[in-house]
Amino acid sequence: MNDANAIFYRLRPRLQAIAYSMLGSVADAEDAVQDVWLRWHGTDQAAVNNVEAWLVTATTRVAIDRLRSLKARREHYVGLWLPEPILTDGPATPEQIHERHGDVSVALLSMLERLSPEARAAFLLHEIFDVGYADIAETIGKNEAAARQIVHRAKSQLRDGEPKYAVSPEAHGRIVERFAQALSLGQFKLLKAMLADQAELIGDGGGIETSFPRPLLGGQRIAQLFYASNLRFKSALRIDLASINGELSVLRYIHDALESVQTVETDGDRIVRVRVQRNPEKLARIASELGVPLYSTGGASPAA
Repeated sequence: MNDANAIFYRLRPRLQAIAYSMLGSVADAEDAVQDVWLRWHGTDQAAVNNVEAWLVTATTRVAIDRLRSLKARREHYVGLWLPEPILTDGPATPEQIHERHGDVSVALLSMLERLSPEARAAFLLHEIFDVGYADIAETIGKNEAAARQIVHRAKSQLRDGEPKYAVSPEAHGRIVERFAQALSLGQFKLLKAMLADQAELIGDGGGIETSFPRPLLGGQRIAQLFYASNLRFKSALRIDLASINGELSVLRYIHDALESVQTVETDGDRIVRVRVQRNPEKLARIASELGVPLYSTGGASPAA
């Protein structure tokens, strides 16, 4: 492997993380990074002073272009769109360990959908990947002052959209563990107590598995929905925990087949939002990594 290839492969986890954070899809991120690979081999590499900066800039620009196209397609998505979750247990290489600081939660990825592609890129590069304003400005074709303003406005837009809860990973994990236990045992009263009165459940079935066309509101209604799954599937239902996008999350199995990935948002006291990913196209990678089949309802909803 020559030096140019070695540099690219060393930086590939970082490039993949940037592309995924921009696009919310592993497959689209892989395509974007492959495009950058081809561009890298088509450029005069000897003229590149800072290879990492060049590759990060190229990846971000490719992702911006792809996101414009994806946003148009997502306007016609069947039901509610949620990003593809990724399993983040046990990073296998030092490069992946180094990139764990770039994990972006499903909640943040969902919020980022309200930003323009350029604003999303500027926010992610500065806030998640520690890129300086001068490099951000070059990447998005603005001057440094404009780049600062774009990041500031993006942060304000995200902050104004919904409250941001300062919850430690430890506190979040404890709540998710209790939630998983309540789901596993079918403890309706505990589920209801753990869910905020105005909690919401957002489900993504991708038009393949039936899900809700709009968020389901109300802690009691959500608790009833989960409890109904226990009554229906009894011992066939199994709840596990896993790190998803860097956060402890719930995996739900039916007949030992992966049915959904559920990520939890909390205010530190109660659960305010549950995002349920049921689209098999977005679960296939996790199921493959876990070595389990995917559960199919044939379009019928298994209660949640």
